[in-house]
Amino acid sequence: MSLILNIDTATENAIISIADDGIVLQSLKNNIQKDHASFLHIAIKQLLSSCRIQLKNIDAIAVVNGPGSYTGIRIGMASAKGLCFALSKPLITIDTLTVMADAVSESNINKYMLCPLLDARRMEVFFALYDYALNIIIPPRAAELHHDFLKEFLNPGEILFFGNAATKWQQICRHPNAYFENLSITASSLSKLAHRNFIINKFDNLSYSDPLYLKEFYHPPKK
Repeated sequence: MSLILNIDTATENAIISIADDGIVLQSLKNNIQKDHASFLHIAIKQLLSSCRIQLKNIDAIAVVNGPGSYTGIRIGMASAKGLCFALSKPLITIDTLTVMADAVSESNINKYMLCPLLDARRMEVFFALYDYALNIIIPPRAAELHHDFLKEFLNPGEILFFGNAATKWQQICRHPNAYFENLSITASSLSKLAHRNFIINKFDNLSYSDPLYLKEFYHPPKK
């Protein structure tokens, strides 16, 4: 049995949930990215109260460690690590792109390769590439979109693109093997992945677990 508190504040939509053996008991969502910090701890308190669970009885805490919003990632990671340290609970980290890929994998009936895309400003994206079984082909990284983006994989196979930067790529992509889908991340994918890590004791070291930023923070030029 695993009772896990799941935290995702890495993107524009923050999702907090409590799950039992990977099944979500309850979740809360915040759609205002700049408000994730004030939302997080209030949401955790509300969920625990609603589920009648004491925080000390949580078995582990899972957090999305990026890529995504720098501020959002820091908020989630700092909160998760602080709670784990205070409660002597294990920490589980899962990257945003894997959570996104898992969210569409069950409906991937045509066996496309999967490519989640996150906006990284200008024409840059955070992306990863998976086969239909979620095996990693290209691990998470940052890249600049151009007409030949992933051409060596699109020529022999079909790729399903999704995420908040998919529209940006769709506007310049003309490859017949590229497909696009809208995606809404829910609490279920993170909960399921966190449970898988828990049962194999795949935990992170609190002292050495870092956010997955993938690129340097962008500072606008001074006027």
